[in-house]
Amino acid sequence: MPLSGEQFSISAGAHAATIAAVGAGLRTYTVDGADVTCSYAADALAPKCCGTTLVPWPNRIRQGRYVFDGDELQLALTEPAAGNAIHGLGRWARWSPVSHTESAVTLRLDVVPQNGYPFDVQVDVTYALDADTGLRVTPEARNTGSTAAPFGAGAHPYLSTRGHRLDDVVVRLPAREQFVVDDAQIPTGVQPVEGTEYDLRSGRELGTLRMDAGFTGLEFVDGLGTAELRAPDGGARLWFEPDFGYLQVFTRENLTPGQHGVAIEPMTCAPDAFNSRDGLIVLGPGQEWSASWGITPT
Repeated sequence: MPLSGEQFSISAGAHAATIAAVGAGLRTYTVDGADVTCSYAADALAPKCCGTTLVPWPNRIRQGRYVFDGDELQLALTEPAAGNAIHGLGRWARWSPVSHTESAVTLRLDVVPQNGYPFDVQVDVTYALDADTGLRVTPEARNTGSTAAPFGAGAHPYLSTRGHRLDDVVVRLPAREQFVVDDAQIPTGVQPVEGTEYDLRSGRELGTLRMDAGFTGLEFVDGLGTAELRAPDGGARLWFEPDFGYLQVFTRENLTPGQHGVAIEPMTCAPDAFNSRDGLIVLGPGQEWSASWGITPT
């Protein structure tokens, strides 16, 4: 079996995608053979979290510590240099198939109670392709335990520059505010993007701008938020429902040799939400949650 686990291929018209079982990851997405998102080899670990599903929290938790219902909890530090727990518990887990058709696949992970996260949460994620609108991704969570559970969801797709330099692509973000962070990339506040190089609401060439930045104050039109990457010969629009009220944007040259990308990560909560409660979802026993995001090639 390849390092990224079992592979699930789906297609609709000119659209094709491969979902890897490890991390329930979007390993490839193409239209007419051209990359829409960055890809990686099946027999490789997902580079820089490429395409991975992030549950039961996205982004970082300071020192892996938080308090929930009066209990002090300690997660493993999976970003040890910065002293954080990062990107949840499903990133390196093998998700199991629930259903698989020509154009859609659903994978499931039972997040088992463990040190630092003593809660029973079951998560499904469905990837579905449409020949006209592209890719739709729907994570669903349900609390299968007897106590309330903190929860957040996110995803880590890299929109492909299609071989062009980061300098030459245009990025548009629907964000009025940016998180101010400390050396550990944990928010200490927010600031308006207006008047700064991070004001990408109208879209502009990246030029020398490189980012590992979080954004909020997102604009939604007709119930959807949209961000976009435009390269000289095509691009992609990432859309998300209002439950995804936060974005993390990470620019990466040579994600794999010669492959550049911009990760625009939809998140239901802010970085360190287990402490700040900013956007945190609390699932009561038996409670369910779901929302969707997706990618439309342009």
